[in-house]
Amino acid sequence: MGHRVIAMDLPCDDGSASFDDYADVVCAALRNCPDDDLILVGHSLAGNTIPLVAAQRPVRRLIYLCALIPIPGQPFAEQLTDDSEMLHPDYPHGLGEKDSGGCRSWIDKELAHFHLFGDCDEATAAAAFERVRPQASYPYKLPFPLLAMPAADSTYVVCTEDRMVNPDWARRAARERLQADLVELPGSHSPFLSRPRQLAELLHGLA
Repeated sequence: MGHRVIAMDLPCDDGSASFDDYADVVCAALRNCPDDDLILVGHSLAGNTIPLVAAQRPVRRLIYLCALIPIPGQPFAEQLTDDSEMLHPDYPHGLGEKDSGGCRSWIDKELAHFHLFGDCDEATAAAAFERVRPQASYPYKLPFPLLAMPAADSTYVVCTEDRMVNPDWARRAARERLQADLVELPGSHSPFLSRPRQLAELLHGLA
């Protein structure tokens, strides 16, 4: 049986949008999906969005792909300050200063390639860099709105050469915060670009 795939952009460059607003965008896009057959994949920062979706509607499984995992009640900005093992320490050097809307953008192509697209070829990394959107800092400041993580079955996919989200941190956080099944995949932070067939097969198997 085939699976219907819906990809979506979140309002990451909206300086007034919260993670709750991100989740509302997802829920609106999924309003016609059956309640018992939805598998939601969140990559990187979208790990802060998919549990909010699961708090609003039934999902069959949450899949955290190289994802950051929120702590209920804690602003994400505090995690960035308190947990030095979560992200590669050099990545901020690839970002510009905040713009008037409180957004930061990747400005260094080489560092973006290293951290985000580490196992992509030059052409793929260059094309991906042109599509990377600014990220507003506003949602980072807000306490994560759930009192507890949703009681949904969860899988965490660790990419073993990830140079953005520390794989050792991801393994530990997935066990401690999500009690998630853990799956490891070779490669770096963006497997949908560097090894799409392998990722698709993995996701199909989980589905």
